[in-house]
Amino acid sequence: MRKRGFDPRKSRPKFRSEGRPERGRNDRDPRHGERAEAAAADGRPERPWQRGKAQDRPSKAKPWRAPPRDRDGPVVLYGWHSVRAALENPARRFHRLLATENVVHRLAETGLTLPVAPTLARPEEIAALAGPEAVHQGIVAEADPLEAPALEDLAPKHLVLVLDQITDPHNVGAIMRSAAAFAVEAVITTARHSPEATGVLAKAASAALEHVPLVTVTNLARAIETLKDKNVFVVGLDSAGESDLATVPLRAPLALVVGAEGKGLRQLTRTHCDAVAKIALPGRITSLNVSNATALALFVASGRIASD
Repeated sequence: MRKRGFDPRKSRPKFRSEGRPERGRNDRDPRHGERAEAAAADGRPERPWQRGKAQDRPSKAKPWRAPPRDRDGPVVLYGWHSVRAALENPARRFHRLLATENVVHRLAETGLTLPVAPTLARPEEIAALAGPEAVHQGIVAEADPLEAPALEDLAPKHLVLVLDQITDPHNVGAIMRSAAAFAVEAVITTARHSPEATGVLAKAASAALEHVPLVTVTNLARAIETLKDKNVFVVGLDSAGESDLATVPLRAPLALVVGAEGKGLRQLTRTHCDAVAKIALPGRITSLNVSNATALALFVASGRIASD
């Protein structure tokens, strides 16, 4: 008869085979032994609550972000075409110009009169200013932003572009480049929800910033009404437009309003346009990247208002 409260499992002696380590609850973790040895070598006992913490796992590198820029301070321009076009623009005011030895020789071969003497720099010094992911091509400059005209001072005669909260600097830069190719008189964008005319945008624009004024406004709906008061015909571009841009009666001066990729035109913007049109495409894919769609729209519109 067993005694009351007797537990035979507690009375059994604990036997371990010789040379076999005592098992613990963390023996399933193969890193346990390595951590214990490392801690012992440093003279620090391993603490159970530190096992499996984030310091045991490799950390993910955070993407580089440019430090916040003073809106009244200089902008950073990099890349051969962007910086050279800025150097050729007498409206630009430079603070400094950094270039590698090869680029300094290349600048000398152009015969260009430089507004500021270049400072010889290593590629890593240029990358520190332009950003580690920037394709700087061995040259970077700090300059004042170009003075943009006020919307009220514009007197459009041919074509203007209006950007409705397009935030990707690559897209805006590509749109600026197309605008320069089609002799657009100004690109109008909002002060908020739009990238600054520096760095990535300037590189993607490939010198277009020096040729097309970039006008920023606070309220896009009011800006469209201001254009209409100047006798500008305003057409919004949207995949849900009522008709094809190629069939809409167009006249100069003309403003094409382009919405953000994916979202398109905001409803308030649509209601202020004289017409909303789409670009009819014959293929299986009926939508384009916003910069490609803008280039195609400029081609269609500029050809039609030039022939009228």
